[in-house]
Amino acid sequence: MYNRKKNTMRNKSLTTADIESLINNALEEDIRSGDITTRNIIPSGQPCEAELVAKENLILSGMEIFKTLFRKLDSQTVFLSEPFHDGDWVTKDVTLLKFRCDGVKALEGERSGLNILQWLSGIATLTRKYVDAASPVTVLDTRKTTPGLRVFEKYAVSCGGGSNHRFGLYDAVMIKDNHIKSAGSISHAVEKVRDGLGIQTKIEVETQNLDEVHDTLKENVDVIMLDNMPIDMVRESVKLIDGRAKIEVSGCVTFEKLNELSKTGIDFVSVGALTHSAPSVDISMNIVVP
Repeated sequence: MYNRKKNTMRNKSLTTADIESLINNALEEDIRSGDITTRNIIPSGQPCEAELVAKENLILSGMEIFKTLFRKLDSQTVFLSEPFHDGDWVTKDVTLLKFRCDGVKALEGERSGLNILQWLSGIATLTRKYVDAASPVTVLDTRKTTPGLRVFEKYAVSCGGGSNHRFGLYDAVMIKDNHIKSAGSISHAVEKVRDGLGIQTKIEVETQNLDEVHDTLKENVDVIMLDNMPIDMVRESVKLIDGRAKIEVSGCVTFEKLNELSKTGIDFVSVGALTHSAPSVDISMNIVVP
């Protein structure tokens, strides 16, 4: 299992099954019966050497997946130089990896391998930017992920130094506005959860104004989320809560707001943009020995 854990929060690991599934889908999508261009130019069995080069500063994520992909394409793949690992800071023009494999397999795996590495490193790089700006507040991801690929995107967040919020609806209680409306009140919603899951269950409640914060405090929950609140209301909420619960700020948390939020006394910010809006980074793969 590969897990570059950067903090004390729980973070998502990748299993061998996760990686195999992603690789199989990527190769089936791109190669299928074979690269008809490459296979008519390069003789089968002709070895080559290749290198990966960072074309910008980045936080690395997905290197083990990249290596596993090439081992799957060619079991004789040899990694000649691999100085970097997931979670490492890499500067522009640095060589990330050198390897030798069958020349046909090198070109058939190039795009799938780079797509994965650039995508996950992009999430990790953006996450690190947010983490540095938000310190000492912990940066959390959300469930705003690509369907079917959440485990990888949350892994990339952890590589960038962020923390994983709940992985799905099944592993943590978060009472949101529609739950409160359905139950009739915050107190009824909390009561129903505790009746169903027990009084030791950790509960987070989403609030949208000071009245809801006040009502939630009466229920002795673990985390109070301040959702889409202006900064002045966040400050008032922090004073009202006064250490009686952990505080998470969510909703429209932009990079520009992080510096101000970091000084309010909150514990967490949750940022959907880490996974739904991170741009891929630029990494190239070059054949160096034909």
